[in-house]
Amino acid sequence: MNNEKNQSNLKQTELSIELKNLFDSAKIASENAYSPYSHFKVGAAILCKNGKQFTGCNIENASFGGTICAERVAICKAVSENEKEFTAIAVYVQSEKLFPPCGMCRQFMVEFSTDMIVIYGNEQYLEISNIGELLPESFKL
Repeated sequence: MNNEKNQSNLKQTELSIELKNLFDSAKIASENAYSPYSHFKVGAAILCKNGKQFTGCNIENASFGGTICAERVAICKAVSENEKEFTAIAVYVQSEKLFPPCGMCRQFMVEFSTDMIVIYGNEQYLEISNIGELLPESFKL
């Protein structure tokens, strides 16, 4: 990943095959979202250094603090299978507006990688960044 400014309205065809597959996996995962309160379906797919992928979707709860974002679900699934080295994460949102990962998810990502590629998009827009750009001066122990 170079340090060029993010490109708005990047086409999915401009992604490598590996990253396009990751984004497609995130889109499929969004179908499983449990979002009866926000009606905001999000899917994520994380790519491990060894090529394995894990997906997740947002899962809401009537007690809003119990809600978990798709990004964290995907990472938790990977970590529960002893995968802790990640190269990229893709996030797909079923919305007309584009949303980057929230602050809590960014901090969760940086726990495992400070240079992970982050792709987020919807049907119309796609952004590529890395976690270091999205969460500069992150908290690390």
